[in-house]
Formats: sequence, structure tokens, C-alpha cells
Amino acid sequence: MRSRRSLRQRQHVCQPHQIDQQPQFGRRPAQPQPPAARSAGDQRQPGDGLHGGEARDTPASRRVRANGDGTVYQRKDSRWEAAGYVLAPGNTRKRIRVYGTTRKEALAKLTEKIANSNRGLPVPSAQGSVAAYLTYWLENVAVHHLRENTHTRYTTCINRYLIPGLGKKKLAKLTAKDVRTWLNQLRATCQCCTRGLDARRDQPRCCAADQCCHKLLSPLTFTYIHSVLKSALKHAVREEEIPHNVARNVRTGTPRPRRIEPLTAEEARQFLTAAQGHRLHALFELARHTGLRKGELLGLHWEDLDLDAGTAAIRRTLQRKAAGGLTTLPTKTRASERRIALPTRCVQSLKHHHEQQRHERATADTAWQHSGHVFTTAQGRPIDPTNLTRTFIALLRMAGLRRIRFHDLRHSTATLLLEQRVELVVIKELLGHAHIGVTATVYAHVRLRLQRQAIDTLGNALGSTDDGPEDPPAAAVVR
Repeated sequence: MRSRRSLRQRQHVCQPHQIDQQPQFGRRPAQPQPPAARSAGDQRQPGDGLHGGEARDTPASRRVRANGDGTVYQRKDSRWEAAGYVLAPGNTRKRIRVYGTTRKEALAKLTEKIANSNRGLPVPSAQGSVAAYLTYWLENVAVHHLRENTHTRYTTCINRYLIPGLGKKKLAKLTAKDVRTWLNQLRATCQCCTRGLDARRDQPRCCAADQCCHKLLSPLTFTYIHSVLKSALKHAVREEEIPHNVARNVRTGTPRPRRIEPLTAEEARQFLTAAQGHRLHALFELARHTGLRKGELLGLHWEDLDLDAGTAAIRRTLQRKAAGGLTTLPTKTRASERRIALPTRCVQSLKHHHEQQRHERATADTAWQHSGHVFTTAQGRPIDPTNLTRTFIALLRMAGLRRIRFHDLRHSTATLLLEQRVELVVIKELLGHAHIGVTATVYAHVRLRLQRQAIDTLGNALGSTDDGPEDPPAAAVVR
């Protein structure tokens, strides 16, 4: 008995412990347990596994994603959530969360934000302030799709009005009521008092003299401020920083359009007569007959003109930068890049101007700076748009005409063409409007006057001097 017990002890010491494979005496072998039942949220969906589909997030799947790629998992509400760290304003890092109806969608959104962060684009936080988001939007979004002067105006609008008024509020907690309340206050606030204009005056006025001048924002400026805020919040919705654009739900009303005061045919002749001896007579002749914008006229190069064929290609515009200096940009819209026919009178003026420029170049000698522009200074440099405006106003005064904007020459051209019964689509192509609806809206007052003339002509043809009541009955529907 002792020898057998010793043998069993030696075997127990020498052999490895195999309790799972060889049960001890007096015990029943362990039975394999069935797999635990899956809960409702853990049910395998069709397509799970090795062949694709929306597999659930597991420790094994998490190990596949590299460090910095973030995590993705399914929530109790069946949506998928992805989280990761990105670059935030102020050169800091923060953890963001994005959501999707599928794992692939949530992962794609997170990957896009991480890729933008790796390119140095900070991702804003809805928990941050409105001021922080507006600054981020200006420096990282708007700067890439706005012209320089437009971006400067946006910056002024945000720094002067939006940040002082709404900047301290949290972006995620901004409501339509907040926007409406602030806009109502802005509408009724004297700008002299708010911007401290009184302190910079030699003589105390307005609030400094206890007599507020009530210098309020113009309806156009007020609408512009609201428009800038809507544009910024629209991008915040696109980046899923906020659920919806609260500024879009606030209505500010449509500002009354600026009253157009074009030159009549007689006034236009007076103006061109006054400009006859000026070195830029060809420019004013071209503006009067073609309706080109100021920047389009100053941006013309000699290579854009075909004087033998009598055509001009409008490809660029010359503008003054807000920071100073001049810059050449593409035309305002794609429709603005066009080829127009030149009247015979303009062709003759341009040929004379070309000879005059050659004479000025010979006179300037080494001081001449060749730029290739059609209209230049006496030394060959491009003309500053502000200086052209000064020259235009001086010629108006010389002709004894009322003061108008240079852009009103463009309106004068369109108005006179409409009065000559030129088709609206032809005027639209000449002016370079993007849509014919723009032309129809801007010159609706001219079309109404032409309708009245047509009605009067019809009445005369029918032998009647009475066209009926001036105003339609209250129940009538005017279309």
C-alpha cells in the first residue's frame, strides 16, 4: 500500500497539472459551457464578420486602429459614435465626437476632421464662445473663398458689431431669441455713442453734448450684418458644431433698394462733350456705350481688344486692396467674363487713345512703366479706381450735371437700351449679369414706364383718351 501511494505522489509531482484534461478521482469531468446568449444590442447583424458589414466595436477591432485614429462604437440609441483628438483654436488639442447612422459614416466624419487637423486647420468647439468660432471661421474658412476686399468687410463687420454684441455667448447655447434681441438693440442704438465717435471730434457733439443725434445703422448695413452671421452659422451647421442655424430663423426685413438716377440721353451727351478734351475721353465713351463696370474698364489690356473686328474680351477687373495698392482679379462672376461688340464710335476713340498713349510713352521715356493696360496714368501705371472717381465727379461739375456714382453710367446704358426696345436678354449679356432675373429686377421701374407708354399707344390707336382708372379696384388681382 505504501509503495503504491508513493508512486502516485511521485507521478503527481513530476507530471504537469492537467486538471482540465484529466479529472481527479471521485470527480466528474467538467462539461463545456454553451456560449452566453447575446443581448438585444449585441445581436450580430447581417454581413458581420470577415466579409464586411457594420461590425460592433470590440477590443480586437480597437487594436486594429492606430494611435491617434480615434475610437468608434455603437450607442444604446443604435447610432454610431466616433471620438478622437484634433487641433483646436489657440494651438491646443481637444477631444471631439461625431455621430452617424452607420459605423462607416461616423468613422468617415472623424477621419475627415482628423485629416483637417493634421493639415493645421483647427476644429472649433461648440462649447466655445461665438467670438472664438467667428474668429476661426474668418481665419480658416472665409479667407479661402472670399475676395480680399470682401473678407476685409466681413472682418470689420464681425469685429465692430458681432463680437461685441454676441461674442461672449456659448455657440452651443445661442438661440434665435438671443439673435433677435441683439438685432433689435442694434437697430435702435446710436452709432456715435457706441463707437466713440464723439471723443474724436474737436467740438463735442451728440452724446458728448447730451444731445444724441440718433445716427442709426442704414437698413442695408443692418441686413449685411445679419447676412454675415447667417453665413458663419451655416458653416457651423455643416461642420456639425450646432444642430441648426438660429440666425436663419430671424427675419430682418428686406431693405429698400437704392434709388437709381441714371443720366438721360441729353445729359449723357452733355457729359461726353465736357470730357471731349480729357485724356481719358475714350474710357468715358466706352463706359457710356457698353455699360462696363469701373474695374472692368481699368482692367482692360490692349491684347483684350480687337479693333479691326470691333470686339472686346472682358477677362479681369482692377481693384484697390483694403490694405493699400492695386490688384488684378478675375471678373465678378463667370457670366461677367464675356466678349462684347464695340460701337464704331468707341473703336475710333480707342484708336485715337492708342496713338495718344504712344506719344505719352515717348515723352515719359525711361519713366514709363509698361503695364499693358489700355487706360493708364501719364507714366504708364494702372489708374487707381478712387482717382477715376474724382475725375468723373470733376467732369460732372464741369458739365453742370447733378452728382451721381460712376456705376450710374452703367445704369444709364441699360435704361436707354430698354427705352429703345432692346430685348432684355441682349442687355443681360452686354452687362454680364449672372441671371436675366437680375436684369429684370434692377430695371423693373423702366419696364413699368414702358408698359405705361405701350398702354397709352394702344389707347391712342383705339381712339380713346381714357385708359380706365389709374388704380385697379381693390378686388382685382394684378399679375
